[in-house]
Amino acid sequence: MNLRDLVYGLYARRVEARLDHAQVPKHIGVILDGNRRWAKASGGTAAEGHQAGADKIKELLGWCSETDVEVVTLWLLSTDNFDRPESELTPLLGIIENTVRGLAADGRWRVHHVGTLDLLPAHTQTVLKEAEQATVGIDGILVNVAVGYGGRQEIADAVRSLLLDHSAKGTSFEDLAEIVSTDLISEHLYTRGQPDPDLVIRTSGEQRLSGFMLWQSAHSEYYFCEVFWPAFRRVDFLRALRDYAARHRRYGG
Repeated sequence: MNLRDLVYGLYARRVEARLDHAQVPKHIGVILDGNRRWAKASGGTAAEGHQAGADKIKELLGWCSETDVEVVTLWLLSTDNFDRPESELTPLLGIIENTVRGLAADGRWRVHHVGTLDLLPAHTQTVLKEAEQATVGIDGILVNVAVGYGGRQEIADAVRSLLLDHSAKGTSFEDLAEIVSTDLISEHLYTRGQPDPDLVIRTSGEQRLSGFMLWQSAHSEYYFCEVFWPAFRRVDFLRALRDYAARHRRYGG
């Protein structure tokens, strides 16, 4: 172990020792940003960057387990990403499929897909469905894998689901207009039944949400980290938790 690693380890332990686990966020959303830029800086390909980012996910979930986080939402592929060249998108989908299979096979986490399945290739849809089915009874961290996800698309899908549901029940348009509410729309989101994210982390230095969990993050705290996702370290995670614990959440008040 070199001096840098020793100092890093001591600092990480110091930050963790000062964490109040009662103030740890129960639901963390993570925008895994910077894979391609990390690869470019390292002299690698985009696919190598995406693979390095995928390899980091289990590390993150391990850190979450150690700190009593209960729900983690990982944004792996946005609806905007479908505009990327097929030469990049096809390998990326393959990496996502392998990652989701690995999470399910590990047996420690419950996997749940959030996003629009119909936008994805049939094979990717199958992998996501099988992972959900295989982990449905696992009593571990709930891992939302956001694949083919867009925040505006989610809201549109929720409203569509609400309308179809009440149409099937015979609810008139006038009656529906009377009962529609934010709570009712929330019941039709991809994350229905789950707590909203307390903390949203974005790596790579970008300071925007890009549509991530638009509805659910209304009262979330945000933490923007300079490092690219594949280089995200345990101490970066602990700093995010420390920063969150130091804030006073007002929930719009």
